[in-house]
Amino acid sequence: MMEKIPTQTGTRDQLMSDLKSVISDAEGWLRNSSLTGEDLRAAKEKFERTLTSAKDNVIYYQDAVVEKTKVAAKATDEFVHENPWRSIAIGATIGLLLGVAISRKE
Repeated sequence: MMEKIPTQTGTRDQLMSDLKSVISDAEGWLRNSSLTGEDLRAAKEKFERTLTSAKDNVIYYQDAVVEKTKVAAKATDEFVHENPWRSIAIGATIGLLLGVAISRKE
């Protein structure tokens, strides 16, 4: 059985939390433009850490989705080669249903 692509609520929430944190840090940094010396360096380091973490998470989830998509494509290819007539029937049925749905909306 295929693993789930990491798009469950928890991972989405973590990614959104990271992105919100990046935005919040950036806004705070811009608002407090009076920061100097050590405060400025600390704020910059925190912002860079948060941004790096968010970018790493996006790359990780992107790679996971690409890998799962490749597995799904391979499974689909194998199914089509093992069941050509069933695949044609499924494709025709889906095409017919989409055609009916589109024609009713117009």
